[in-house]
Amino acid sequence: MEYIDAKTILTKVKYGHTWYGIDYNMNLYRGCSHGCIYCDSRSKCYHIDNFDFVKSKKNALSILETELSKKREKGVVGVGSMSDTYNPCEREFELTREALKLLLKYDFGVSIDTKSDLVLRDLDLLKEINDKNDVIVKFTITTVHDDLANIIEPNVCVSSKRFRAIKTLADSGIFVGIMLNPVLPFITDNEENIRQLVQLASESGAKFIHTYMSMTLRDGQREYYFDKLDKHFDGLKQKYIQYYGKRYDCVVPNYKKLYKVFTEECDRYGILYNMEEIIKAYKKESCSDEQLSFF
Repeated sequence: MEYIDAKTILTKVKYGHTWYGIDYNMNLYRGCSHGCIYCDSRSKCYHIDNFDFVKSKKNALSILETELSKKREKGVVGVGSMSDTYNPCEREFELTREALKLLLKYDFGVSIDTKSDLVLRDLDLLKEINDKNDVIVKFTITTVHDDLANIIEPNVCVSSKRFRAIKTLADSGIFVGIMLNPVLPFITDNEENIRQLVQLASESGAKFIHTYMSMTLRDGQREYYFDKLDKHFDGLKQKYIQYYGKRYDCVVPNYKKLYKVFTEECDRYGILYNMEEIIKAYKKESCSDEQLSFF
């Protein structure tokens, strides 16, 4: 494991009220080995060299404990937004597990982004944190088809394993759901994928699915993605170039129709998809406020 210097681990965020209600952001690792062909974190604007090689931050846990101990304002800590905190290195080094212990110790909640069922290893800690504070786990799932997942997300557990992990977490009382981001134009933007995904989410006990029905293509990310399209999807790169040009936000061509299908299926199964409602549903403070208002 290569270590990089870090002055801080915990960052106060201003966008939390619009993004899963997080108050702080934390990344224990830099880079990711999942190999997802569409990953936005590859973009040049983030200045992460050799992105596929995972590095950890030097003295991350001691820095984190110092920061947590000094925070007067408690809240929800977002984990894994830039680099999946449950990468293969986590099996050996357990930085995420030790960080969760610190969040528990200092009375913070947690919001986890991941594609890995390794999160189940820490179910005991998530349940303890959930007894006192807010916990939400978000699995990125882009396709219901494992063979396609192996192509677009080659070094992480397939979608079926993620659905099983959702079921385990949901059965344990953890508020868990799906980030259907990105939706890849001309690859995963079809009604069959959306309908099956919502159905499997319901069967797995997912509470929510959130999507923008789009993907990003920034400098650095775009070139890597196009190289993979050439390798796995013959002729598709040229279709992207013709349709999107140099556009950053690539909304799927059939957005209106597909989003309507998505919301109708979510309503049918009782799955949340509006960010404000998702935040309200998992925040214990919101529940308390509602009860006080009622009485």
